[in-house]
Amino acid sequence: MSEDVLIRQQGGAGRITLTRPSALHALNTPMCAAILAAVRAWADDPAIHYLWIDHQEGTRGFCAGGDIRMLAESGAGDASEARGFFRTEYRMNAALEAFPKPVLSLIDGVTMGGGVGLSVHGSHRVATERTVFAMPETGIGLFPDVGGGWFLPRLAGELGTWLALTGARLKGADVAAARVATHFLPSELIPALTRQLDSADFSAGAAELLGEILRRLTHTVPAGSFEVHRKTIDQCFSFDTAEEILAALEADGGDWARTEAATLRAKSPETVKVALRQLRLGRQATSFEDNMRMEFRIGWRKVQSRDFLEGVRAVIIDKDNAPVWSPARLEDVSEADIAVYFAPLGPDELTFGA
Repeated sequence: MSEDVLIRQQGGAGRITLTRPSALHALNTPMCAAILAAVRAWADDPAIHYLWIDHQEGTRGFCAGGDIRMLAESGAGDASEARGFFRTEYRMNAALEAFPKPVLSLIDGVTMGGGVGLSVHGSHRVATERTVFAMPETGIGLFPDVGGGWFLPRLAGELGTWLALTGARLKGADVAAARVATHFLPSELIPALTRQLDSADFSAGAAELLGEILRRLTHTVPAGSFEVHRKTIDQCFSFDTAEEILAALEADGGDWARTEAATLRAKSPETVKVALRQLRLGRQATSFEDNMRMEFRIGWRKVQSRDFLEGVRAVIIDKDNAPVWSPARLEDVSEADIAVYFAPLGPDELTFGA
């Protein structure tokens, strides 16, 4: 058990509440291990009809991601702690994705990186006007993991590619419009939702009743503000090389495309190429576990990469926001450089047993 997450049975719900407000509920290894153990135990528990994941009432953010500073400090050494974290977190992601009962996540606030992996693989995902979704990893030389290779390419068109490569943020109802969330609820109605969940009897059919409660309370989702750019997104981000994507954006001629091209140029060139290959391979993956094995191979190596350590220095430690990437240009990152991250790990491969 971890002091940073509260795990308990409440009526017919297995409740998981993040309680690490000082770090915007960022995940660490003990938190992931505790959640993994609970999810495995509840999968076959007849008293548990659904999972309910949220964060401590009255605190900011749902989950800002993983403990990036720890990953970098470990990566600067032998990386054993970082790799252990990934192994536990990815098993947790897989257990949530495979959970045989409904999973309700209230993503009320900042939801990035590891927080996305904790919520997006479940069946019922509720955003509020305070939700801020992003997979910003290319800006620190990491990659959009926690199942990003699985769920991002399965969003409509090339939304997932755009979100992964640029780190673009979605806010409020846009999170549901993109189908990252399944429902949108004004945060002032969360207490009403909580009361209805507490008083309901889910034993006769949790999925149906949960759906009915959410239909009564949630609001119609308007078209996403990104829709005005969808044609550009779907055309420019459809290519299989980062150079082609960048060239398409620069050739578009519009102000929005020009801004996205500049954003892409500012990210870690190596990581942009890693993330693009991850999404293309993830789109082809036939199982979530296969995707997570691929991501584990990337993570195993990425935490020791020069760009990740430099990105953390620039964004989190020194906060000068001026990382010096190596190589500095997309054109200078070879296919061989990228292939290294996807090579099999032999006896170190990720497994999903107890």
